[in-house]
Amino acid sequence: MPKDNIERAIKKGTGELGAATYEELVYEGYAAGGVAVLVEVLTDNKNRAAANVRNIFNKNGGNLGTTGSVARMFDRKGVIEYDAEKVSEDEVMEVALEAGADDIVNEDGVITVTTDPSKFTEILEVLQGKEWESLSAGVDMVPQAYTAVDAETAKKVAKLLNKLEEDDDVQNVYSTVEYPDGFDPDAE
Repeated sequence: MPKDNIERAIKKGTGELGAATYEELVYEGYAAGGVAVLVEVLTDNKNRAAANVRNIFNKNGGNLGTTGSVARMFDRKGVIEYDAEKVSEDEVMEVALEAGADDIVNEDGVITVTTDPSKFTEILEVLQGKEWESLSAGVDMVPQAYTAVDAETAKKVAKLLNKLEEDDDVQNVYSTVEYPDGFDPDAE
């Protein structure tokens, strides 16, 4: 997520941007190749946000869906990630499972600990007590299954997701995309 979006969200939340009323909205749709996309928005203008998100989907080969069309494909989970070169997978696994984590996966040099959202803070505190530096930690929408795409479709999906993330009102973008090996979505 771009730093500007984070700073803007903080300012919106603390009221620094004026006395406007902000609404949290969720938009659902599909990108090229049938990739499900979930977009979380914080906006002071619902009509502008809806038009912007719809426009981004339409101009980048996607379709905005109805409420509930893709949300069922995601689960809210706590996600904590560590660099596998800096921490031991066995140590993380032992501590995380003992604390009540749901799963630990080591893939592409990243150890990912997933938790029930209600246990996230408790498990994060236990792991932080070990003074391991996490790459990221938060409660996210995790896909139940991923949609593999070819290189050509991957370019279209990456362009759509990047455009959504650039929008001022968009806070989070989640998708089911599984990019081909060696594909860099940030280069698109």
